[in-house]
Amino acid sequence: MIDQNQDKANLRDFLTVIFKHKAKIVTIFFATVITVTVGSFLTPPTYEAKSSLLVKFGREYMYSPEVGDKNPMRAIDPEESLNSEINILTSTDLIEQVLTALKVENVYPDLVKSPPSNMTPLQAAILAFGKKLTVAGINKSSVIEVSFQHKDPKIAASAVNLLVDFYKVKHLEVYGGPQSSFLEKQLTTYDKNLKQSEKELQIFKQKNQVSSLEEQRRLLLQQRMDLDTQLKNTKNHIDELQQRLSSLRTQMKTISEDKNHYTPTERDKIIVEAKGKLLDLKLKEQQLLEKYKDSNRLVMDVRKEIALVTDFLRQQEEDTASQVKSGNMVYQEAEKEAVTTEADLNSQFAKGSALRLQLSQVDKEIQSMDLKENELEDLKRDVSLNDKNYRTYTEKLEEARISDDMNRQKMSNVSVIQTATVPAKPIKPKKAMNIIVGIILGAVSGLGLAFISEYSSQCLSTPGSVEKKLGLPVLTTVSYRKS
Repeated sequence: MIDQNQDKANLRDFLTVIFKHKAKIVTIFFATVITVTVGSFLTPPTYEAKSSLLVKFGREYMYSPEVGDKNPMRAIDPEESLNSEINILTSTDLIEQVLTALKVENVYPDLVKSPPSNMTPLQAAILAFGKKLTVAGINKSSVIEVSFQHKDPKIAASAVNLLVDFYKVKHLEVYGGPQSSFLEKQLTTYDKNLKQSEKELQIFKQKNQVSSLEEQRRLLLQQRMDLDTQLKNTKNHIDELQQRLSSLRTQMKTISEDKNHYTPTERDKIIVEAKGKLLDLKLKEQQLLEKYKDSNRLVMDVRKEIALVTDFLRQQEEDTASQVKSGNMVYQEAEKEAVTTEADLNSQFAKGSALRLQLSQVDKEIQSMDLKENELEDLKRDVSLNDKNYRTYTEKLEEARISDDMNRQKMSNVSVIQTATVPAKPIKPKKAMNIIVGIILGAVSGLGLAFISEYSSQCLSTPGSVEKKLGLPVLTTVSYRKS
């Protein structure tokens, strides 16, 4: 019951405020509606021209590898491509071309008459044009919508169509590949380099008589292995001959000291007789010593004879040792074999020296072959690199020529779905919508002003305000009417 009374009181207070300030509300309402209506009818109309473009993902949107890169071409993300096209369409260069073609004084005559102080009329026109230009991609499609607003419908349509035409040219310039003229110069350079490297390789082969380095290396290595084997065999043979010669010399020395190997001769009989004579003299000396002293002449004479016979025997034995052994067959064979062995040993020494010299020469040839091989590989590498560059630039030149031909024919992957036509109706002002908005705005403004005036006033106009201000209950109310 209390809530119902309270709701009635609130409604009564609301209606009381409205009726109390109805003059203000009506005044504000009609003033707002009239102002909006007059403004809508007096505002110059604005026309909007639109054009739609279809972006087909073709050759421009394929990632083309750099020169020499063999990686496959990869497609660019469609969303990134659309954003790129939108940026091209809204670029300052295209807007400037459109304004230049239409002339600034025709598009924005007010800017030409009174340009801003800090910029030229063209710069100001570019900013104004950009504010009225809208370029957006349609969601989940490859379509771009271009729209431009202007007071003159013909200028709006012409501006959009010119912008699209200039954009198509700009699109080909931006996505165009390397120019064929540049590639032709590079191809000429690489052709000269290739011929020069081939000529240097041919001169090197003729100068060094290089036919097959691998075969020559194989033959040299085989020759070195054979020489090394022969040298080792020679060393082993030398060791054997040295041991054999040493053994023969030891054997000859033994034969020369062994008297059993001597051959008897007439000289041996003389020695035997001298030995007998010496024995007789020594016996005679003993007999004389028994009778005489050492100083006796007879004793001294006998001793002289003994000394003579002893010297004779020594001389004869020496002669016999040097003469009798030369006639020994065993000694002669040993000596002969020793001489042969020594001659063979000297021959092997000479052979070893020759083999070492040959081996050193082969090592030098192998080392020289390594240097030649390195130089040859460098020349071959230059030829291969120049040939690769030449072939790559040949392919790129052909691609560039095809792309240039397509660009000259203005063949791009952007198609115009709909060209901009002269709009028949303006998009602004929307008179009916403005009047409805004016009515709503006027009503809200009037009510707002009424309530603001009521709550800012010091008067007590309703029972509720009396109770709130005074804190006393209202027992009854009496309506007031002007007489």
